[in-house]
Amino acid sequence: MSTAPRQDVLYTPVRRLDFRPMSHIDTEDSSPADFHILDLFAGPGGLDVAADALGYRVTGIEWDAGACATRGAAGMDTFHGDVRKYRAAFFPRAQVLTGGPPCQTFTVAGHGAGRRALDQVLDYVGELHRVLRETEEQPGDPQAWLRIFRTWRGIHEELRRKELEAEAIRHEKRNLEQRRTEARKSMKGRLERQGASAKEIREFLKGLKKPRTIVLVDDELQDLLKVFVGLDDKLAELKDRLEELGDERTGLVLQPLWWVIERSRRPGSEPYEAVVLEQVPAVMPVWKRYVEVLSSLGYRTTTQLMHTEAFGVPQTRRRAVLMARFDRSDLPEGPGPGLLWPVPETHELYHRRGTFTRLPKANRSDTLFSEKPEHWISMEAALERAEKHSVKVRRRPPFSVVSNYGTGGVPEARGRRDHDDPSATITGKVSRNRVVHKETDKDLEDGLGRFNSAEAGALQTFPATYPWSGNDISQQIGNAVPPRLALHVLLHVLEPELDEKEAEARLERGIEELEAWEPKETVEPLRHRGLKGHPLTGR
Repeated sequence: MSTAPRQDVLYTPVRRLDFRPMSHIDTEDSSPADFHILDLFAGPGGLDVAADALGYRVTGIEWDAGACATRGAAGMDTFHGDVRKYRAAFFPRAQVLTGGPPCQTFTVAGHGAGRRALDQVLDYVGELHRVLRETEEQPGDPQAWLRIFRTWRGIHEELRRKELEAEAIRHEKRNLEQRRTEARKSMKGRLERQGASAKEIREFLKGLKKPRTIVLVDDELQDLLKVFVGLDDKLAELKDRLEELGDERTGLVLQPLWWVIERSRRPGSEPYEAVVLEQVPAVMPVWKRYVEVLSSLGYRTTTQLMHTEAFGVPQTRRRAVLMARFDRSDLPEGPGPGLLWPVPETHELYHRRGTFTRLPKANRSDTLFSEKPEHWISMEAALERAEKHSVKVRRRPPFSVVSNYGTGGVPEARGRRDHDDPSATITGKVSRNRVVHKETDKDLEDGLGRFNSAEAGALQTFPATYPWSGNDISQQIGNAVPPRLALHVLLHVLEPELDEKEAEARLERGIEELEAWEPKETVEPLRHRGLKGHPLTGR
């Protein structure tokens, strides 16, 4: 998740309400579809800038101050705040709902906290689905809606209670950790007064990871150790309790579903035309349960585990994507009743050992896009293209990127990719990755031994001129949706009526627009007071 919002970020107060596109490339052809998109958990704007390149209009809701600073500098229409403080009813003119709710790592296997959190979310979705089925014969009935709303309110209140309890436990945990630290310092001081050597003290402190195994004859040390062990036991209990309670992200992952339900079943509302949600692969079981609910609300759906390099992103990364389109008679035929075709791949799947395999065909038709996929895009190729648009992207000799974290849980086994490979997954630690001369461990000179923000952003397929701002820029980049992946998904879901040539031309034009995109106006992110008069609110 992104860091806590700050209140001291300054913005240039230039207000824009006419929803003019953010891209400023002159073009004769206009978008064949005009959509107003509401992007929940919008981040720094990965999906938004892709939507703009396709000619759609986007409003985002984002709580992180750093991401809002970037969005403001990019001219993106944004509400700064917690998604839970807003409602679907506030934005009746939004036609498309998108988002990537921050999630804990749901562990499918085992019986740990991740598995419990996953089960809890699936149970909540099931509870909402049950009340929808029980009231499906009463569309537009205020009493039916009241029952649905009360079910959601019960879930929300339970999550809020758990959140408050968890915060109290975290406060207690911090106090106990401070007391344990003091006990540790007292034991160290006692050993120093007894004349223990530095090595003996280090070994003793190292042994505190398993304090019950330590045997002492010194009474004062023994008393201090008992205090330490008691605090350790209490901390373990609090940790278990926190795992049982989960955290606020459990409620956040449910928000997009509730917004869809509200727009579908609240009297006087109309369903969203389309829904697009994405997250890490571990969230796929949640999306599949979402599909059951969306299908019952009249949507055609599909879920897809997407490998980013197979869609022209110079990076190996996997995303779990849910796509839904309200089922109207003019939609093209899908692969089966109530289904959408998955997004077709355009590039090869990367394999480190030099073998390449095309992903299984997942086309709307057997001939959509060329039969022969393009080669995946390397870091070098992506940076060379970005260099044409910004002096911040610098030319390098043949290089390797060495990640600052290990692979397979082994810190010494640093991940390594060469310049003619796609990048490994861009994370919030991208600024710490070393860029070295190929086949050596020697850092590049002249400040080229690290990627700057423009270069790291380019590997995520952001425009080279993207105005990264605010705090934790590396984390913003690492958390963002790769815009080029978003291009494929949005075009596929929002314009399924295009034939092969039209879709390919639209995609190519969108890629050109994305690469050449430049910010123009700085805008001030809005808060609740900005709802009045906003184009999506109808107020």
